[in-house]
Amino acid sequence: MTSETITADAAGTWKLGDLSVNRLGLGAMRLTGSAAFHHGTPSDRQRSIAVLRKAVELGVDHIDTAAFYFSSLRSANELINTALAPYSDDLVIAAKVGPFRDYTGEWGTSARPEDLRGHVEENLRQLGRDHLDLVYLRRMEQDSIAEHFGALAELREAGLVRHLGISSVKPRHLAEAQAIAPVVSVQNRYALDHPDELLRICGEQGIAYVPFYAVAGTVGEQGATTNHDDEVLSIARAHGASPAQVRIAWTLHQGPHVLAIPGTGNPDHLVDNVAAGAIRLTDDELTRLDSSHTKAG
Repeated sequence: MTSETITADAAGTWKLGDLSVNRLGLGAMRLTGSAAFHHGTPSDRQRSIAVLRKAVELGVDHIDTAAFYFSSLRSANELINTALAPYSDDLVIAAKVGPFRDYTGEWGTSARPEDLRGHVEENLRQLGRDHLDLVYLRRMEQDSIAEHFGALAELREAGLVRHLGISSVKPRHLAEAQAIAPVVSVQNRYALDHPDELLRICGEQGIAYVPFYAVAGTVGEQGATTNHDDEVLSIARAHGASPAQVRIAWTLHQGPHVLAIPGTGNPDHLVDNVAAGAIRLTDDELTRLDSSHTKAG
């Protein structure tokens, strides 16, 4: 398929609270290099900056990031700040807190509730902003998220955070958080080969659902999967598209509340990812892909 003039609005829009965004956004993790978490080859800084600026040119107005997205030489937040500040009023930047890494790149234990203000302020400092549009609490195995989410709710009341989301959670965590403050978005692992029941629950409640590793599939943070089944490959050929584009298109077809945030440090891949928002899969194609999804569940 041609992707020269396709922009992010081809995927339609959804609201994160009172903030309208195009459903095709950008995940910032891969801007830092071949391995986002410190090891591997660092990205070319100017190339990553070019990706961010191209994304905005193509209508991307939702960028997902975190202070712990850094490699040996690159920080995703610093790249975003350099490329895009002063920020457009319609650009929504979402950040995650909960996990943290020290300056050597080593992961610490899960943050305590009282640590979260510092995590939010670190994202603000790196991004050069006075508030964050959306902050996710990324659950780190804890059984209850009430204390941590309550701490973020206090930061929302203080004006440091506009909207709240939760990540890596189960349905009971969503109910737990909603008893404390409004939840505008859930970010969970979800892909053609990785189902999640929260997608349906969020749709029923009008909450945005933001899958991560939707293109990567089972290989996760290592990058886009090359393990595509025959249905994905066949449908890709039919549309003159790549398997990754079909995976993004299938993700967006799962409901109007689903937001895609494919990540890349490659300007050409960025253009392809945005163009995937214009792919319209037929009912037959969706049925064939859904059968793969059902098997994975």
